[in-house]
Amino acid sequence: MKAFVIPSYGSPDVLELADVPTPVPGDDEVLVRVRATSVQPYDWHHLRGEPRIARLMPGTLGLRRPKIDILGADVAGEVAAVGRDVTGFAPGDSVFALVVGGGFAEYVRVPAADLAPMPRTLSFEQAAAVPLAAVTALLAVRDDGRVQAGQRVLVNGASGGVGTFAVQLAAAMGAEVTGVCSGRNADLVREIGAADVVDRTTTDVTRGGGRFDLVVDIAGGHSAWAFRRILTHDGALVVVGGPAGRWLQPAAHAFAALLVGPLVSQRMTMTQVADAGNRRADLLTLTEYLDAGRVVPVVDRSYPFAELPAALRYSEEGHARGKVVVTI
Repeated sequence: MKAFVIPSYGSPDVLELADVPTPVPGDDEVLVRVRATSVQPYDWHHLRGEPRIARLMPGTLGLRRPKIDILGADVAGEVAAVGRDVTGFAPGDSVFALVVGGGFAEYVRVPAADLAPMPRTLSFEQAAAVPLAAVTALLAVRDDGRVQAGQRVLVNGASGGVGTFAVQLAAAMGAEVTGVCSGRNADLVREIGAADVVDRTTTDVTRGGGRFDLVVDIAGGHSAWAFRRILTHDGALVVVGGPAGRWLQPAAHAFAALLVGPLVSQRMTMTQVADAGNRRADLLTLTEYLDAGRVVPVVDRSYPFAELPAALRYSEEGHARGKVVVTI
């Protein structure tokens, strides 16, 4: 099969399109013919090995190269084969999944416990935009943010991959949502459910007079102390991401918020997708919202598989509205 392999850390130019053995599913695994995947910060952080402090920490970044040979956390495709202990899936079924890696290939094997039927209302391209970004948003809003109907929610970084899902999920759960983004994306953020939009290029949202029960911080740009000014007394700040950096960021931004937590009345936390939640259950929850039309994937651009490095370069520029998808 064809796959983009990582020989070393570097820019998207280091990726090599190679012929590699097609995976063989284990007893409790499913072999998926990948029809679409997506690119996102998860991928280019691994590709560049940044922040470099993460190379010294447990996880998927090795000291000299990633521990993942083939990147790609989002998978939408068709079941090609199933292990002998797998029930509920058969060849030809349309499925999607959040995986640690392997999506940048024609085939990937996925634990059956992590696989879910693809939403019936979505194309492969749309479904590939969902897993990592939407699960992250779901955990940030529902689990870490503990959002309730009638609350006021601020999403900082509302026009990106995670942000577009966070806005829609918070609104679907009955919250009044304010999105922070650049002015050029204001109409999009309103269209997907934000009651109000703040232009980050002209306004410092942490200096406004509003008060929020929950702030979901995806973009960074403000400290936890700054966001505390606009939180209610018992509000919560959930850090999802932050400014990119070679050595410490965005990890330092998230850990700084955790250090503030014991000193204030508000709850300060961060969303971690790798070890949190039940992936299949979360995808099934998202499918209910997607098939009901209450959440819609926002796809900025779609690239053919051969141009995957170009898709990564575009994603890394940080200007994408929603997700960047790759068809295979």
